[in-house]
Amino acid sequence: MNMRRRLVAVAVLVLAVAGFMVLKASRPVAPPVEARERVWRVAAEVVTPLSARPTLTLYGRIEAPDQVRAAAPVSARVLELRVRDGERVDAGAVLARLDPRDLQPRVDQARADLERERVRQQGDLAAVVQERALLELAEAKVARFERLREARFSAEAAYDQAREELARVRLTLTQREQAIAEHPARLAQLRAKLAEAERDAQRGELSAPFAARIGRVEVAAGDQVQAGQTLLTLYSSDALYLRARVPVVHAEELRAALAAGERLQASADFGASPLQATLERISGEADARGVDVLLRVEAPAQVPVGAFVNAVLERPAADGVYALPPTAVHGGDRIYAVRDGRLVSVRVHRVGERRDGGSVSVLVRAAGLSAGETVMSTHLPNAIDGLAVEVVGGAVGAQ
Repeated sequence: MNMRRRLVAVAVLVLAVAGFMVLKASRPVAPPVEARERVWRVAAEVVTPLSARPTLTLYGRIEAPDQVRAAAPVSARVLELRVRDGERVDAGAVLARLDPRDLQPRVDQARADLERERVRQQGDLAAVVQERALLELAEAKVARFERLREARFSAEAAYDQAREELARVRLTLTQREQAIAEHPARLAQLRAKLAEAERDAQRGELSAPFAARIGRVEVAAGDQVQAGQTLLTLYSSDALYLRARVPVVHAEELRAALAAGERLQASADFGASPLQATLERISGEADARGVDVLLRVEAPAQVPVGAFVNAVLERPAADGVYALPPTAVHGGDRIYAVRDGRLVSVRVHRVGERRDGGSVSVLVRAAGLSAGETVMSTHLPNAIDGLAVEVVGGAVGAQ
């Protein structure tokens, strides 16, 4: 029984091996595997050299070079305010008035001091005549006592008393003559005080020196203010500037353009309105953050002083550059041309960026690139020379 089972098991195993060999021999033959290179699908652009203006992004603040700080000339009370923050006023318009009762007493006091000096001068002129006569009498008295003393008819004490009286008369006359000599100086000083008091009284009515916009009113009617205290600020709204900083490396380029008479424009969005400005001056000092530039704002009435603005400034035009999307530049100094379906690296010199609305393009110079060539605009981290690519999208480069 055991022997029969073993024979059956061997027979089944032989049949299974035979069936496997038959199936293996009758299977279809697989075609040979062909090794194929991977082809990367990329976007590309046809480029042409052009003349374009690179741009700089500026972050600055609106300033008014002709900003005026209207201050109280003397300690007084504010009688009236006729303007409010942000109002536009014409040249000569009354802005505020101080209480004249605080200003007129200084004028009256200065006039009284001036009149007192005139009366004093008249008194000195009249008195000096009498004092000169007294001097002559005193000198004659001393001479008489001197003759008597020599003849031994007068006491020494009487002679000394006469000399003392002569010295006092001479001192009084000298002081009187000095007071008369100083009269023109005192008169000029008192006239200056009167002019100052009258000027301050006139300044009690503050007027706009030019057509302006009110910046800030810092007091209210009824306030007691001190001499020199600011009442309000105003500035000419027709002469506003955008002050911003640019990198030092661009300062000389901009300075040379200004010296050549080139107008460099900047644009910004302020609220719903576009803002235009023209580069006018460049600071002569620089620090680690850059150099200050001043751009005159066109139609400045729509923007207030102190507003922070982001602007795009045009740099001088650059010739023979290529405008590419930022994704086309690899490593900051390399682009890839597509030649015969493969990538070829080309070294470039980055000139700058050009912003047009919301789009940004990189301006580069490339000695190894020809007009009409196709440049990859897809950023491939693994891009290398000779990589096989297939162009599936892109646009013709900016002309």
